[in-house]
Amino acid sequence: MRINPETVERIKQAADIVEVVGDFVSLKKKGANYSACCPFHNEKTPSFNVNPSRQIYKCFGCGAAGDSIKFVMDVDGIGYGEALRYLASKYNIEIEEEELTDEEAVRQNERESLYIILNFAKNFYQQQLHDSEEGQAIGLSYFRERGFTGEIRKKFELGYSLDTWDSFSKEALEKGYSSQILEKAGLLIHKEGSQTAGYDRFRGRVIFPIHNVAGKVIAFGARILKSEKGGAGQNQKAANQPKYLNSPETEVYHKSDVLYGIFQAKNAIRQQEHCYLVEGYTDVISLHQAGIENVVASSGTSLTVEQIRLIGRFTPNITILYDGDIAGIKAALRGLDLVLEEGLNVNVVLFPDGDDPDSYVRKVGAEAFKAHLKKASKDFITFKTEILLQDAGNDPFRLAAVIGEVVHSIVKIPDAIKRQVFFHRTSEMMKVDEQMLITEGNKLLRKLHTQKPQERNTRQTSAPEGRNDLDATISGFRQDSYDMPPDLFAPDADEPETPQRTKLYYQEEAFIRLLVTYGTRELEPTITVCQYVLGQIEGIDFNDTVLHHLLTLFRENYNRGYVLPTDYFKNHRESEIREMTINWLTVKYELSELWKDKHEIIVPTETDVLDKTSISYILRLKKAFVEEKMKRCLQEAVHVKSEEEQTKIMSEFMFYKGVSMAAAKELGSVIG
Repeated sequence: MRINPETVERIKQAADIVEVVGDFVSLKKKGANYSACCPFHNEKTPSFNVNPSRQIYKCFGCGAAGDSIKFVMDVDGIGYGEALRYLASKYNIEIEEEELTDEEAVRQNERESLYIILNFAKNFYQQQLHDSEEGQAIGLSYFRERGFTGEIRKKFELGYSLDTWDSFSKEALEKGYSSQILEKAGLLIHKEGSQTAGYDRFRGRVIFPIHNVAGKVIAFGARILKSEKGGAGQNQKAANQPKYLNSPETEVYHKSDVLYGIFQAKNAIRQQEHCYLVEGYTDVISLHQAGIENVVASSGTSLTVEQIRLIGRFTPNITILYDGDIAGIKAALRGLDLVLEEGLNVNVVLFPDGDDPDSYVRKVGAEAFKAHLKKASKDFITFKTEILLQDAGNDPFRLAAVIGEVVHSIVKIPDAIKRQVFFHRTSEMMKVDEQMLITEGNKLLRKLHTQKPQERNTRQTSAPEGRNDLDATISGFRQDSYDMPPDLFAPDADEPETPQRTKLYYQEEAFIRLLVTYGTRELEPTITVCQYVLGQIEGIDFNDTVLHHLLTLFRENYNRGYVLPTDYFKNHRESEIREMTINWLTVKYELSELWKDKHEIIVPTETDVLDKTSISYILRLKKAFVEEKMKRCLQEAVHVKSEEEQTKIMSEFMFYKGVSMAAAKELGSVIG
């Protein structure tokens, strides 16, 4: 089905860029616009700009740009139609669709089909939990025993899968879904070589839907309960199955990119500017029920860079909640350097032996749990130092290894001031000279700066699993790895060159920017910018292909009595023109309001002096145009042999020279 044009226009009019982007990143007001760290590339300093008046976004770091629809498409990795449906749902707009042709139906985005079947599965599992006898007896009783209320079950859309081979797939097939899409969504399993329809992946388990940031179901986690509820025979059957079973990787689900509960937690994380990270599904749900909503889970996987950056969209502050398993904590310490490297502020909280966040909050209650978070929270460097010092005892070699490990973590912090604070604190804790720590840290930093990115990543991930204790550290800690590099500031050999552009190109671009941005504005009653400037450059064509195409579009439409508006180019079907337009519309720096409010200095904007700006752009374009002509005349003069031809060329040269001087005089003091 295709969304009809009228509905598309309603969606575009309703979608507010600040609200849409704010669902995915934490925006800060900056003058008339908003800023944030870009969700499309890794950065520590915000360069992502949202312009509410133009309804566009632009990243000055990676160049990403577009409107609300483009943002949803890129941030969620979905097609145009699915982005429209997401925005329609957000703004309660009823979708009116038109029939697709057979050819269009075949090309329909597979990702959209996966989202649809996964949502159908979520609804089916919810229904089985509440309406089936088995779901009530096993699934619902399990959730109630854990204290999960109806409200919290609804919030996380919890469900139950019947303990049968094909109850879900049979229902889905009857509703018209194909077995191929069920299999691609990870809901159906085919035995190799089997000719049957296959069987359900999830059977006899409580279901935890996994949502992406936009709230779409992308996968499921499922916990088996028979070992707790069944008899001896059932216990033996359950013992042969994993306790938790997750969806496989699919087109829409990559577990290293996902955090369980991020959709339910993102607003609380943004408001409280803090995120708690736990391990399991029930930890997240129990804390939400206790009123602690800024919590997500890594779902049992090792923390990845992608997950860290997902948290970083909403807050730079993260506290990791560990159970009391010291062996497990030691194994995770090295991986947490990734969090420091991404510029986040990391704290750690431990719970008593045998308790995890879920069990502890149910044992002591919400208020005591919150008090424990405040009391037991330690910054990661301090926490790591204390853990490693306990193991080292008084062994000088092991103490030396601890120093190396802690310094290795400190230098991962991008902010130099924070590094200095931690060097000072660590020197006091370990009773060693602070300058010695700083010197060792600087050696490591120089080493890291001279490594190519791929080498740096290899070194960071090459430590063997299971050898993160002090013994492994001692064996891997070599002073010779800190040698001074030959040239700290040598550029990468494969660094791309910046394309060279002529003075004429920049004047052509400035002229088209004027037309695109202000073409419909009136300089005088009934005289638009487009009408005025086009009338002043008759006979001039542009050298650059794209800019020439845009100039032609303006001329052709103006000759028909129509001035192309900015939105035409902002929503152009060609991405190069669309991105170029957004670049022109986005201002990287804004003038502080203090000039007017405090100092009473009024600085005119480009719009205020549009008449003078238009004249200036015309003169600069003409000057650059005739200077190119002059350059060509001089080049031709070298190869001309007859005196008559030389005289003709020099006469032409002097004509252009006169035009250039006249333009320069009108412009004032012009260099070049």
